[in-house]
Amino acid sequence: MVSVKETIEVHRTPPARLAACLAFVALTFASALPAQRAELQRRIRREVLPNGLEVIAVENRGVPLVTIEADVKNGSFTQSPEYSGLSHLYEHMFFKANQEYPQPDAFVARASELGAVFNGSTTEERVNYYLTVPADSAAGGMQFLADALISPLFREDELNREREVVIGEYDRNESSPDFAFNTAMGKALWTTAWSRKNPLGERAIIQSTTPQKMRVIQHRYYIPNNTALIVTGDIAPEQVFSLAEHLFGAWQRGPDPFTTDPIPAIPPLTHDTSLIVEQPIGDAVEVMLQWQGPSASLDPASTYAADVFSDVLNQPGSLFQQHLVDSGLFQAVGVNYYTLNHVGPITISGITSPDKLVAALAALNAELKHVNDPGYLSKDALQSIKQGRIIGTMRSLERASGFAQQLGFWWAVTGLDYFYGYVDTMARQNPQDLLRYANRYIVGKPHVTGVLISPDARASLHLTPRDLLIPGAHP
Repeated sequence: MVSVKETIEVHRTPPARLAACLAFVALTFASALPAQRAELQRRIRREVLPNGLEVIAVENRGVPLVTIEADVKNGSFTQSPEYSGLSHLYEHMFFKANQEYPQPDAFVARASELGAVFNGSTTEERVNYYLTVPADSAAGGMQFLADALISPLFREDELNREREVVIGEYDRNESSPDFAFNTAMGKALWTTAWSRKNPLGERAIIQSTTPQKMRVIQHRYYIPNNTALIVTGDIAPEQVFSLAEHLFGAWQRGPDPFTTDPIPAIPPLTHDTSLIVEQPIGDAVEVMLQWQGPSASLDPASTYAADVFSDVLNQPGSLFQQHLVDSGLFQAVGVNYYTLNHVGPITISGITSPDKLVAALAALNAELKHVNDPGYLSKDALQSIKQGRIIGTMRSLERASGFAQQLGFWWAVTGLDYFYGYVDTMARQNPQDLLRYANRYIVGKPHVTGVLISPDARASLHLTPRDLLIPGAHP
């Protein structure tokens, strides 16, 4: 399964639930903050094996289940054009024959014996594999995952079948009007780095893949010192660490892949770009603006500010929503920053109608300049948003399987210290932090403007890409 970050995200918390959550936090916010980092560090136990494998255990006795996950720092960010999409294809091959289960379908048969539910996903900066088993099958589940990680066979017959499965996934994505739009936007935003931002990849590369290319990926990235093993649920951390040493301890460390094959810098966007994609989408028009945002390693402070900034603008009743949605110009509009180590995108997406498109786009561009107006980003709005983020972070501990995947993402993309400090740093955000972020990355900065529209609607408006550009801005 390939997981691609949605570019249209309007986060709206039901008012009643939000009020209840904020009432609870208001009672404990000031006193609880210093304890939350300590609570995360207490609950999340970590050890590093001599071969470099990081083992993370989170005990949760709520239900007799254990989730076992492997996270690898792989994904589209490691893909040069000739490997575009192959980190995703490798993910599919993970659930196939290995030295312990060499026959086709033996892997799935063993999973059934364990009572396991399993899957994987590929995103820009990590690939993860996870299975949930009854607690009494935890040792068998860890062995099962170790066999798949350490000794894949990449049988030609299975590769041929999985190639067709992935192409089928590609076809399903391609049939969506949004696929062409998101692809066009991505290519414009990332230019020559597109292969490193495109988990799904390119059809021709997928179709021509060989087992040898799978081996290259394995030997470069599927090594213990580039992997985390995360075990959550009804199991003691001491048992996790003992089993990990026994099952993974002989796995051979490899060269640091990011020293031997450094990731090229993302080329900065130097001028405004606009594009129009025609698809049969009826009377709606989708508008999207994208900027290159902060990197979690180079500018972590801005990534925290980005989350709060997005939430403030998305909040019902915000000036941003009043002026753009309540006014009737847009049916919906949302702001999002996607945290990545190698430059995350900032996206503003909205839905409007053909007759309002020109006015809506002009209003959106004008509205962004108003974020610098006194009071536009109020302290009261920030406080409620920060509290909501903190609640979500702490409540995530309650669901062992989901928390394993959340931990895996942060381990791969930012490192867990970033996650540990999220609550504390979020609590310190103020309007000046948000303005610093907005002016550094959004206001007056080069960006891509795109419109997804039906051919008939475009013809009626005589719309050209030049019509989407702000006069005098970054020609």
